[in-house]
Amino acid sequence: MYRKMHIPDDPLYYEKFYFTPGDLGFPSFQTRYAKVSALVCWDQWFPEGARLAALSGAQILLYPTAIGWIPHEPRAVAQQQRAAWELIQRSHAVANGVYVASVNRVGREGKIKFWGSSFVAGPFGELVAHGGGEREEIILAKCDLGKIEETRQSWPFLRDRRIDAYGALLLRTVEDDTRR
Repeated sequence: MYRKMHIPDDPLYYEKFYFTPGDLGFPSFQTRYAKVSALVCWDQWFPEGARLAALSGAQILLYPTAIGWIPHEPRAVAQQQRAAWELIQRSHAVANGVYVASVNRVGREGKIKFWGSSFVAGPFGELVAHGGGEREEIILAKCDLGKIEETRQSWPFLRDRRIDAYGALLLRTVEDDTRR
């Protein structure tokens, strides 16, 4: 079981009015193919969730989402947001040495036109497979789980973390730290 941890309150995504944040953390689940952690929609933007999922053994971070173009938004801004959406998830792959599978809707609902563009990124952030933005489709990607350990040997981010220096992550802002 997984419950969405972060709840958005953005234009056309007013989920804080009808959802409660999850309380189960970022677990991973053994499947017959790999150990997978699903982080739903808004959870995909938070590096802490990706890191905790990787530390729980996830080999693939699965991000199902519904994100798209908002009406009357300048095209350049919309394109930057779409690029940032892909970039942050590919960054999670690199920072944690895992595969990332990002699944996004296509089509239109109400005022939102979903941009699709589902993809799978490898442990170096490389695109392994990429979908389009106009129609539903299935994308398949071969994920060589051996590359995870190989990548983590080259870039040992998990090993070299300074957990003794991260206490301030438990605060909303560093300015809130009255221990200093």
